[in-house]
Amino acid sequence: MGQMMPVQAEESPDAETRSPDSSEAVWDLETEKRVLRKCDLHVLPILYTLYMLSYLDRINIGNARIEGLERDLNMAGNDYNIAVQVFFVPYILLEVPSNIILRRIAPSNWLSLIMFVWGCVYLIGMYYKRYEMQRRYTFYNTAGIIAGAFGGFLAYALAKMDGLGGHAGWRWIFIIEGLLTSVVAIASKWLIVDWPEDAKFLNKEERALLLDRLEKDEGFAKMDKLDKKSLRRILGDWKIWVGGLMYLGTCTSTYSISYYLPTVLKEFGYSASDAQVQTIPIYAAALVVAIFTAWTSDRLRHRFGFVILGAAINVIGYIVLLAQAKTSVKVRYMALYLVECGLWIGSPVEIVWIASNLGGHYKRAIGSAIQVATGNMSGFIASNVFITSQAPRYPVGYGVALGMTVVAAVAATVLFASLRRENKLRDRGGRDYRMRREKAELDNIGDDHPEFRYAL
Repeated sequence: MGQMMPVQAEESPDAETRSPDSSEAVWDLETEKRVLRKCDLHVLPILYTLYMLSYLDRINIGNARIEGLERDLNMAGNDYNIAVQVFFVPYILLEVPSNIILRRIAPSNWLSLIMFVWGCVYLIGMYYKRYEMQRRYTFYNTAGIIAGAFGGFLAYALAKMDGLGGHAGWRWIFIIEGLLTSVVAIASKWLIVDWPEDAKFLNKEERALLLDRLEKDEGFAKMDKLDKKSLRRILGDWKIWVGGLMYLGTCTSTYSISYYLPTVLKEFGYSASDAQVQTIPIYAAALVVAIFTAWTSDRLRHRFGFVILGAAINVIGYIVLLAQAKTSVKVRYMALYLVECGLWIGSPVEIVWIASNLGGHYKRAIGSAIQVATGNMSGFIASNVFITSQAPRYPVGYGVALGMTVVAAVAATVLFASLRRENKLRDRGGRDYRMRREKAELDNIGDDHPEFRYAL
C-alpha cells in the first residue's frame, strides 16, 4: 500500500489549523465536505466538457474515415495513417511549455485560449489532496470515453446530412463538432476557475480551509521556485521517465482503439452506420469500469495493482484478436470490450500515480507534462501499425499493441519496486543527510525531501 507523508498519515479533518491571517481556526468535518463539494461543482464540470470536446475532435477522423473521407480525398495506401500521425507533432512538442505557461498565466485565460486554437491534471491537482485525486481525475478522464460513445452516435446522425449544402456527410462531422468546440472554448473563459488562492466561488474562510488542507497534504515537498538546479532535479528524476514509458505502453492501446475502432468494426462485417452505433456499448462498459476503479483505488490508497490488472485484461483481449481466424465475430467483439476496459482501468491511474509522487508545484507541472508528452508519442506508433493491406486481421497492429501493454506492465513493476524500496530507506533514516542542506535549498527539493513518502 502507498503511504502518505508521516506528518499527514493521521491527519484529521477536525485538526486545528491556522488561516492565512494567522488567527486560530478549527475546521469541522461538515465545513470541509462543503468546500470539497463546491470544488467538485466548480472545478470539474467545465474541464470535463473541454476535455470531452478536445477528445471528440481528436478521434472524429476515425468516424469520418468509414463515411467516405478516404474516397473523397483520393487517399490510398497508408495516407490515413500519415494524416493521424501529423496531429501528434505539435501535441507532443507543446505539452511541457503549456504546463509551464499555465503556472504563470491564469488557467481561465490559457486553457480557454488553447482550447479555441486546438483543443487538466495539473489544475485538478491544485485543488485536491493526493488520495482525493484519482476519483476526480478519472471523472475528468472519462470525458474521453463519453466522447468516444457520443462521437459514434453523433457521427451516425451527422452522416445522414450527406449532400446537405453540397457537403459530404463526413465533412459535416468536422464542421458541427469543430463549431461546438469553438463556441464552448469562448464561453469557458468565464467558467474555468483559477488557482485556489483566487477561487471566487469560496468565501474567505473556505479559501483558508482549502489552502490549509492542501499545504498539509504537500507537507515539506515543495518546489515553488524554478531555477537551473530545480530544473535539473526535475529532468533527472527517473520516476518521470519510467512513468512516461509506462504511459507510452498503455497509450498505444488508447490511440489504436480511438482511431481504428470504427474501421475494425466495419471489417467485422457491419455497415458504416452500424459500426458507428456498435462503438457506443463498448465505451459505456469502459465508463463503468473506470469509475469503479477510481473509487476503489482511492479507497485502498493503492495504484500499482490496478495498472497490472488493466494490462492483464488488455493482453487477453489482444490475444483473442490475434487469433481471430479461429473465432467468431461475437468473440472478437467481446475482445474489444476487454481491450477498452483494460486500458481505462490502467490509463487514468498511471497519470495520477506519477502526479501524486511529484512534490512541489513546478515539479508536478513539468513532470506530469513530460509523462503525458512521452505517452503521446504512442500516436506515432499506433498510427503506423494498423496497415491497410493487412485488413481485416491487422496482425502487426494488434501484436504491437500487445507488446506495448507488456512494456507498460514491466515499467509499472519497476516503478512500484523502486518506490517501495525508497520508502523503506527513508523510514530507516537513509535520506536524513539531506536535512543538513541550506533551508532555501531544502524548501525547494520537492519529493526528494526525507519526510516525503511515495504512493504505491
